[in-house]
Amino acid sequence: MIEKITAHLKSPRSIVCLGTLGLFLVLPLISQTLDTSYYNKLAIRIMIYALAAVSLNLILGYGGMVSLGHAMFVLVGAYAVTIPSSHGITSGYAHLALAIIGAAVVALITGAICLRTNGMAFIMITLAFAQMLFFLAVSLKQYGGDDGLTLPNRSDFGLFDLSNNTVLYYFTFALLFAALFAMFKVVRSPFGMTLRGIKQNERRMKALGHAPLKYQLTAYVVSACVAAIAGFLLANLTNFASPAYGAWTVSGELIVIIILGGVGTVYGPVLGAAAFLLLEELLPHLVEMVAPDYKSNWMLILGLLIVIMTLTLKRGLYGSLPGDDE
Repeated sequence: MIEKITAHLKSPRSIVCLGTLGLFLVLPLISQTLDTSYYNKLAIRIMIYALAAVSLNLILGYGGMVSLGHAMFVLVGAYAVTIPSSHGITSGYAHLALAIIGAAVVALITGAICLRTNGMAFIMITLAFAQMLFFLAVSLKQYGGDDGLTLPNRSDFGLFDLSNNTVLYYFTFALLFAALFAMFKVVRSPFGMTLRGIKQNERRMKALGHAPLKYQLTAYVVSACVAAIAGFLLANLTNFASPAYGAWTVSGELIVIIILGGVGTVYGPVLGAAAFLLLEELLPHLVEMVAPDYKSNWMLILGLLIVIMTLTLKRGLYGSLPGDDE
């Protein structure tokens, strides 16, 4: 048993996983040494996107439900912070509860309809619901409308306050770690195995006595709640919430992150988020250094790099590493 655990810890997947988590742990100390908060904020953003991608990966990677509207739950989470705060409610517990409950209600309503379909129809209906929520946020003129809403005060949990960036950093890290651990347990549980079975062969799972809709809807709601927590964190990081948080392009970015990291892998979304956001951050500067006249075309290079990485690493950055299949 000990030899098996030791061998598992020595696998490339485990080394990468533990190495990046270790880097996240010590990064604030490095930033403090370099006297800059830039790396902290970038790392928080990576962890938030990773958390949102982990949530989508539950239904996409393990449930086979490709949603192009998952960002609407990030939007719900963000406005669950800014709207109450604009009315003087700064309790982090209230913000977090509103984010989770709001996302669960929206997911129950939309999921009950979307999951009556599959394939391309499911993709288009999730996109339609996301666009409806996007334009609802735009219509809220008392809360900034299309311009968004500034967060007057970050969430306060009493024992700690997210106004301190270091506190926000480790709070985000703790939530991401908890989500990864929960995902690791869930996908190996009877619920997770059933969900994966439904993805592989829904008809056979029905014949075995399982009700696919019940499992899919449960996964959809849980996924939405985790995405809303990511929205809650994003609003606290940027001190702002905008309808753009729920745009279909954000949902597309989350899908790209999952594909880059490895579809159907627990830790893949973290590596995917790191790769995507670091490329997005570094490419404009690199292009400016090499070819200043083409600085505005850096997204073309980003797209080409993503295509190349996807074709060469068909199981993603994490999925292509040797290790136990998940």
